[in-house]
Order: sequence, then C-alpha cells, then structure tokens
Amino acid sequence: MSDRGEILDISTDDLRSSAPTFAKESDQLRDAAAALKSTLDGLASPWGDDKQGKEFEAAYDPNRTKIEHAVGILVQGLASVHTGMADMADNHVDNEDLVKSMFDQGTVEAQGRE
Repeated sequence: MSDRGEILDISTDDLRSSAPTFAKESDQLRDAAAALKSTLDGLASPWGDDKQGKEFEAAYDPNRTKIEHAVGILVQGLASVHTGMADMADNHVDNEDLVKSMFDQGTVEAQGRE
C-alpha cells in the first residue's frame, strides 16, 4: 500500500512525523507555565498592603488564575492534537485497508460468478 491515500491524498507519514511536534510544544509550554507560576508564587505579594497594593492585588489575582487556567487548556489542546494526528494516520490506513479488502473481495466474488 502506498503512503498516500489515492482519493483524499492524505500522507500518513506526514501526519505521523508532524504529530510529535505538538507533544514537544505542549511539554515546553507546560514547563514554562510551571516555571512562571513558581517564580510568581515565590514573590508573594510585592505590591504591599497599602490601598494601591490591595487594589492591584484585587485585579491581579483573578486574572492570574484565569491565565493559568487558559494555559493549562492550551497544554492539553496541544497534547490532544498530537494524539489526534497519530490516531488519524492509523485510522486512515485502517480505512484504506478495509476499503481495499472490500474491493478485493468484490473482485473475487465477481470472478466466481463468471
């Protein structure tokens, strides 16, 4: 069987070779986010306890939490793209094999009727 699907022109090799890039980027983003979180946690509350410091903290904390959550979603998304691309390549090959076997079986059945 060829690497490329004859009708859809899907390169399973390209899918498989590109997929790990998304896992690598997911790992790098996760590590960067963890390093940033650790550094920010280590700073405690450098803005102080005065009125301006409390106002800053009131605006900063919820937004920091939202950003950390969003980055976590991006990490998961990149990892799932890796899995999805690998699965897509496997499924395409499986589907191509199934269709080919159906045609081969139909050819054998047609020859038997001749």
